[in-house]
Amino acid sequence: MKIHYECIACTVAQAQKITEMSTEDVEMRKRAMLFLANRLVEFFREDSVPATDGGRLFLELYDFLGDDDPFREYKRISTGLARSVAAEVRGVDDIKRALKLAIAGNTIDFAVGYDPKKIGNDLLDLVSRRLYIDQSDELLMELERAKTLLYLVDNCGEIYFDRIFIELIRREFPALEVYVAAKEGPIINDATVEDLREAGFDKIARVISTGSRLPGTPLEYASPEFLRLFERADVIIAKGQANFETLSDLGDGRIFFLLRAKCPPISRELGVPRGAMVCMRSKF
Repeated sequence: MKIHYECIACTVAQAQKITEMSTEDVEMRKRAMLFLANRLVEFFREDSVPATDGGRLFLELYDFLGDDDPFREYKRISTGLARSVAAEVRGVDDIKRALKLAIAGNTIDFAVGYDPKKIGNDLLDLVSRRLYIDQSDELLMELERAKTLLYLVDNCGEIYFDRIFIELIRREFPALEVYVAAKEGPIINDATVEDLREAGFDKIARVISTGSRLPGTPLEYASPEFLRLFERADVIIAKGQANFETLSDLGDGRIFFLLRAKCPPISRELGVPRGAMVCMRSKF
């Protein structure tokens, strides 16, 4: 997905959030935002992928601020709350309901101003709704004949709902080899390999790093090990908006996007109302 007009303002808003979480010093905040303003023109062009170029810009801002993980406290809060809610709904026994729960978990996103204390009520509401685009039957059919699944996670809190879905995938398709990939290091509130291990994913799947800290899965920044796995996977489940932004232009029919359309550009790209939940096969 290429940049939309709103993406620049969104990047600036996220940068302001990063700056405010990194320092109380008002003068330093001003210098950081001026630094960002000077760098914007270097990163955004007509063909920019917002998650990739925004992520590169955020990492430069991290360096400028001297803070390698500004979202650490917010991630701690959302992880704790999501873990508690996931423990309450572990009785989910239907794979399509678990899929919907994983998509609903994509609501947990500080990048769009989400309040983590709303997790429990919001999930119950969302799981009761129908998917606006529902190609889950195709996904399950492909998993039935697949040997290898690569599951690309998104944000740190929602991985506890991904785990419930993956556990049911393992139950329904016991011969399937499952890999779960996360970021090499912290970027906004994305899940890292360390987060996956803390959530026990290494007990139910093979955990792998994308080799990059950038949001989504920009293949040009991925590690050779990850690229080899990506090339041989039979099915790829890609969670969240950033994975859609970085992978949707590939035209790869192995990829199924699971996400909630939380901003106008994503809604526009998908042709769905803002807030809609989708399970959609990549166009190929």
